[in-house]
Amino acid sequence: MATSTVTTSTLTPEAAPAPKTTPVRLTDNAVNKVREIMATQDPLPAGLRIGVVGGGCSGFQYSMSFENQSGMMDKVYDFNGLKVFVDATSLMYLSGCTVDYLETLEAAGFKFDNPAVKSTCGCGSSFQV
Repeated sequence: MATSTVTTSTLTPEAAPAPKTTPVRLTDNAVNKVREIMATQDPLPAGLRIGVVGGGCSGFQYSMSFENQSGMMDKVYDFNGLKVFVDATSLMYLSGCTVDYLETLEAAGFKFDNPAVKSTCGCGSSFQV
């Protein structure tokens, strides 16, 4: 496991320190996994973009991608040195959302816990607000 300066327990997912006004939060597990994946990229990206895009059976899907710089309308958040870019439109749908990284016997991946979601599709890959 990568060495981290985070002092919170890795047994219980804790949201990485960020300003209280941050509309989206990343757990320590999510930050560490993003850093691990970023380290394999060449060139090294500047940060992670989190967004909401139209699509899927329920109308919206989450998107995550690496970026080399922020866009003009982006908000930039810092989670223990990891820059996270969120566009203004996506911010409306991500308010109060927590992103975690989970590994189970069945699967591994990023999980979005969003209080604004009213329903999800049967396959769980899209949502409706």
